[in-house]
Amino acid sequence: MIIIIDYGMGNLGSIVNMFKKVGAKAEVSSDLDVIANAPKLLLPGVGSFDKAMERIEALGIRSVLDEQALVFKKPILGICLGMQLLTRGSEEGSLPGLGWIPADTKKFPSMPGLRIPHMGWNNVKPTSSSPLTKNLIEDSRFYFVHSYCVQVDNQSNSILKCQYGISFDAAVQCDNIFGAQFHPEKSHKYGMQIFKNFVNL
Repeated sequence: MIIIIDYGMGNLGSIVNMFKKVGAKAEVSSDLDVIANAPKLLLPGVGSFDKAMERIEALGIRSVLDEQALVFKKPILGICLGMQLLTRGSEEGSLPGLGWIPADTKKFPSMPGLRIPHMGWNNVKPTSSSPLTKNLIEDSRFYFVHSYCVQVDNQSNSILKCQYGISFDAAVQCDNIFGAQFHPEKSHKYGMQIFKNFVNL
């Protein structure tokens, strides 16, 4: 069972449906006991960085997440804003992030011809092996919607790169903690492979 954390900021229904398509059971919950007893966790996110962190703190989810990720080492996947929350913080706001991935979230630079947000399909390239990206075909494409991007400190934590004006980390891993900047639930067969791999961890 995969528990999708409901803190009021995420495209939860389509995530549940994608897990069903790959034959996995997923449930949406904000119940702290349910989160604490989940074998795997997914942290979604759509919206602003500070508001998301405020919600996570206000609902008492932060301490439970820290314990599950850092003490019990359960597999956790953050997607879109959820991946950005895994970093130390974002230029979008002033609050600290979860800090589980040694990385920062930065605004895309202003460049001629570069539209912000980065929206639509884009190719990714693997940068290191990871169980999350197992069996991805060459030139895999994912659906992105974001104005801020993650830059890791250590390239060993980067598992997929994407190019949009600059090179940024499209997917990351630090031990049991995974992040995907794109929306797997909107990325058809490519996203299904990501979810299959997460289920099989």
